Amino acid sequence: MKLNSLQKKVDDWIKKYGVRYFDELTNMAQLTEEVGEVARIISRKYGEQTSKKGEKVEDLGEELADVLFVLLCLANQTGVDLEKSFSEKMKKKSKRDKTRHINNKKLK
Repeated sequence: MKLNSLQKKVDDWIKKYGVRYFDELTNMAQLTEEVGEVARIISRKYGEQTSKKGEKVEDLGEELADVLFVLLCLANQTGVDLEKSFSEKMKKKSKRDKTRHINNKKLK
């Protein structure tokens, strides 16, 4: 699915179920909260942290989807075309980092 399709899907959902978008600052706080939930899972599942007794390790895919949903909300409400921006970013990174990682001795 293309990013533009995802942005439309989120916008349609907001119009049907969400009443309206939360304001940008609220969505930024929501994004931070969701990224924190991803960090918690990563630190416990792949890092050195352990879960507290009785703590359920959440579904990483679900939490990443939460991050994506809020990110798409922010793009929609600020008029950002993520598909265009992402495409431009990939071109920029490909040009700038063409040999950077290949020549990084730390990655070998």
